[in-house]
Amino acid sequence: MATPTEFRLPRYGQDPEGTHPPLDSSGYRSTALRHPKQDLVLLPQMLTEVTGPLLGPGRLGEHDNDLTRQHAGEPQGQRIIVTGRLLDGDGHPVRDSLVEIWQANAGGRYRHTGDRWPSPLDPNFDGVGRTLTDSDGRYTFTTIKPGAYPWKNHDNAWRPAHIHFSVFGSAFTQRLVTQMYFPDDPLFSQDPIFNSIPDEKARQRMVSRYDHDITQAEWALGFQFDIVLRGRDASVFEDEEDEDE
Repeated sequence: MATPTEFRLPRYGQDPEGTHPPLDSSGYRSTALRHPKQDLVLLPQMLTEVTGPLLGPGRLGEHDNDLTRQHAGEPQGQRIIVTGRLLDGDGHPVRDSLVEIWQANAGGRYRHTGDRWPSPLDPNFDGVGRTLTDSDGRYTFTTIKPGAYPWKNHDNAWRPAHIHFSVFGSAFTQRLVTQMYFPDDPLFSQDPIFNSIPDEKARQRMVSRYDHDITQAEWALGFQFDIVLRGRDASVFEDEEDEDE
């Protein structure tokens, strides 16, 4: 796991020590194979890499932010609404930013050829969505609460329920990735990815907050999850190579 790729915004100071996971986390076995063994080499970015492609509203479909309406039938599981704001290091909203999510279904299985554990696929749930932040930096998704799943990192290892988030600046090179967890998950204590964040306060910023005002009667539970790009309250970001977990 690695420190985040920076958006091309004005230069800020370093995030507080312990905010992001180390490159090699002893409890997270695959980092031993994935983390860099040599000094990183900075590659210059050309104009086309930082100005395109355009990530505007023309890229979005009608139901891209409602994962429960992307098929003819409804998916199985607890319907939830996840909303929050994308903020810069000074607390200002980041407008018109592309936010993408991907997740397992209610049974804890991804629609991916590499996911073969014996939990059923849901024919009405793909587990991917995207939207743009509004003028207040807010995004909203309607989806299904994902289930926990095994991942063979250690004996009887299960990942806590989580949703992956990706946020973009104006180009693909300006991308940050994080995970959102749910409050009071009993699997937190044994999950090395969650616990690879050294600072406990930073770790808790990956946990969403139940919001009864967002919750819709007889329809969906509501959760708040803000994403902060830099500074004292920065969200925890991960290396894109680790997205499949």
